[in-house]
Amino acid sequence: MMEESFPFHYSLLEYLFTLVGLLMFLLDIVLDIWTVVSFYQDRAYVVMAVMIFLLLGSSVLLQVFSWLWYSDSMNKIETKVEKFTDRHSLIKPFHFLQLGVYLRYAGVIEISTTYFLQHTNSFTEGVAVYLNHDLQMLRLFETFSESAPQLTLMMTRILQRGELELITGFKILTSAAAISCSVAMYHRSMRAFLPAKRKMSWISTGVYFLWNLLLIIPRVTALALFCSVLPCYIIAHFLSLWMLLVLAAWSQKTNYMEHSGWEWLYRASIGLIWYFSWFNVSTGSIKLKSILYYSFMALDTMMLLGFWWWKVFEYAGCWSSLNPHIVIPTLLGLYAIGILVKIIYYRWLHPNGDKEKITEPTEKGKFRRAATCDTDSESSLEDIAAAPAQPLTGVLKRSSTMAANFYF
Repeated sequence: MMEESFPFHYSLLEYLFTLVGLLMFLLDIVLDIWTVVSFYQDRAYVVMAVMIFLLLGSSVLLQVFSWLWYSDSMNKIETKVEKFTDRHSLIKPFHFLQLGVYLRYAGVIEISTTYFLQHTNSFTEGVAVYLNHDLQMLRLFETFSESAPQLTLMMTRILQRGELELITGFKILTSAAAISCSVAMYHRSMRAFLPAKRKMSWISTGVYFLWNLLLIIPRVTALALFCSVLPCYIIAHFLSLWMLLVLAAWSQKTNYMEHSGWEWLYRASIGLIWYFSWFNVSTGSIKLKSILYYSFMALDTMMLLGFWWWKVFEYAGCWSSLNPHIVIPTLLGLYAIGILVKIIYYRWLHPNGDKEKITEPTEKGKFRRAATCDTDSESSLEDIAAAPAQPLTGVLKRSSTMAANFYF
């Protein structure tokens, strides 16, 4: 049966999440425009300029990745909407107009709808899985190139204006939860590469979301506190640490993109993610890498908090709403609890790639039909299995690489 040749799991729930994700993506644009207009009305031109830079920079980054991934596999496009835009040479203009992500959403929704309504074969399900993976990866880049810096900017403005209230704190917590939710949704998309007999539970996803939230809150808060008292130095801090993290990504010998030149763009994006949160990009001694990363980031976070504490006491009385003796231990405590929850997750809830066989596109030739993306092929499974193995390219390479890294 064809189902045995593509044992991925793409459930109705993932389909609904894709629809909700599109709605949230559109809502996010509306809120961003409203925020920029609010800054203009308040005559906060510097903050408005930084906000626009973050929005445009993140959008361009996403379009570049999306276009590169399309250009690597133009002959393997599966959905009707993507074939239509390719036939009329519209894919490049779509990306130039910053609409590439919407094209990907349309493709995922189209093929997912076809699968659920017409009950087509598991090859269609597999294509939906791979297309959704690229979409989730783009959303992850957006989270740490726009949402996380934007949250830091908003918190900095709130701290400088002394507007920290209960409702403001709730908004900050909601924004941090949205960032963690995006990471958790990427975690859910990786679930498709597990055998169906070992589905990842929602408890696992919930714990994954929790430890990311507990670690992201102290990090973003420390950056905002530092920026609120030393705004001119946050750029120097970011550039120096980001370049170090890019070199660390290079040392991992990542092989995510099709061309080595564009691999540096991927490493630069990983460095941006690492500035806020951990993201595994290679196999190997993951425990040692995690220990080194969290130890280094803990020292950096404490340094940021130390500078804030120093400025608070230098200008005593100006920061009566925040007591460093309460804020700093609380943030460090949340960070320690986050590390503990992460240890619990990886000890008891994370599927281990050494114990659980991860679905790989080239395993015994089972998935070579997906690699060719030829839905009209009438080859038998025996012919497919007997076909010579081909090196992975495009989305198959990206998804299998990240699955191997994720389920270490």
